[in-house]
Amino acid sequence: MMDDKLFSELLASTKEAKEILAKKTAPSRTFYIDKPNAKEIRSKFDLTQDEFANLLNISVATLRNWEQGRRKPEGPARVLLNIANSYPQILINL
Repeated sequence: MMDDKLFSELLASTKEAKEILAKKTAPSRTFYIDKPNAKEIRSKFDLTQDEFANLLNISVATLRNWEQGRRKPEGPARVLLNIANSYPQILINL
């Protein structure tokens, strides 16, 4: 069972979140994920599109769309590309 103090803190947090979503209050911190450039990252690995797509477990068509600017990686794909860019040894060791 939750004690009154914890419940009050939780309630205050939800109210603050609601104000942030309504743009009435600024968040205490924000996070930015860089926009990765798939072609530049792939060139660091010196891999073909097929090889790099296989390494990331994505379709070659998806990779081509990213590289040609028709689509942009979003969410987890964006994070994965940034990890590949910053820590390539992680993917190489898979």
